[in-house]
Amino acid sequence: MIGFATGLRMISILENPELSPEEVAAHLLVTPSALDDLTLRDAVQVVGYMKPRAFSAGTVFIREGEMRRNDYMLLVLEGDIAVENVGAGDGKQMVVRVMGPGSLIGELGLFDGEPRSASCRAVTDVAAAVLTRTALMRLLKDDPPVGARLLLAITKRMADRLRETTRKLQNFARMNLALQQELTALMDRSSYPDGTREV
Repeated sequence: MIGFATGLRMISILENPELSPEEVAAHLLVTPSALDDLTLRDAVQVVGYMKPRAFSAGTVFIREGEMRRNDYMLLVLEGDIAVENVGAGDGKQMVVRVMGPGSLIGELGLFDGEPRSASCRAVTDVAAAVLTRTALMRLLKDDPPVGARLLLAITKRMADRLRETTRKLQNFARMNLALQQELTALMDRSSYPDGTREV
């Protein structure tokens, strides 16, 4: 097991006298905001391949468009993280989501190492556990069944998020159509102030 207690100084949640720091991390890994399809026994195995990380409040530890060292995912153990994107037009960062304990960040990077699609900033002091692609490959070699179940759980999570994004896009498309129709009707009325049309 990894040394979460020594690697993360500021975490009160990991000082729970009833559970070891690794057990707390494993319990958070199987929450609905992380990988609830994974069993607790599997999660304990996976946590053994993760490394502790700590970020001070205000630290931007993932940058949108970053192209190096992207091959990891992060499990939030304590604290809050703001996920931010550059706003259209003004170039300012816009918070799109705040994630807390039990949240997973960066699963896509674990697989493809492509540039990050958002920035992540520690809103408070944050304690996290990181699984790198190298550690994942070691897990797959050491314990193929657990590694396969982890990959399946991550894949299901990504599929769920893709479906959620598709639903949001459909809602935005409906709203856009309704606004477009309303704008067209307003423009038609404003062209003929007395309400009559030219014949």
